[in-house]
Amino acid sequence: QVQLVESGGGLVQPGGSLRLSCAADRSIFNFFTMGWYRQAPGKQRELVATITSDGDTHYDYSVRARFTLSSDNAKNTVYLQMNSLKPEDTAVYYCYANVRIPYQYDAWGQGTQVTVAS
Repeated sequence: QVQLVESGGGLVQPGGSLRLSCAADRSIFNFFTMGWYRQAPGKQRELVATITSDGDTHYDYSVRARFTLSSDNAKNTVYLQMNSLKPEDTAVYYCYANVRIPYQYDAWGQGTQVTVAS
């Protein structure tokens, strides 16, 4: 099973920034996509952003223009740069990979808490 290790969560004031990292234990070319989902208390897990192995990105409308997803293939790592954070961005953020090799399945990280509050 793929191991995904997240880091970078924490407490930040509204308008602030955080960068989340997700390191995979193998080359990201083993995946169709990687990205981030989030789950706020009492809500369903929702898509934040994804990136394909070709570098194509997709963002939920609520974070577009504030969040940027990028990848460092040499480090098997994806990064989520989050700017202009709002209280409604408060959630547990989960790294996600749609694994391609050796067979297709979804892999998840353990989650990292992001809290936006003054």
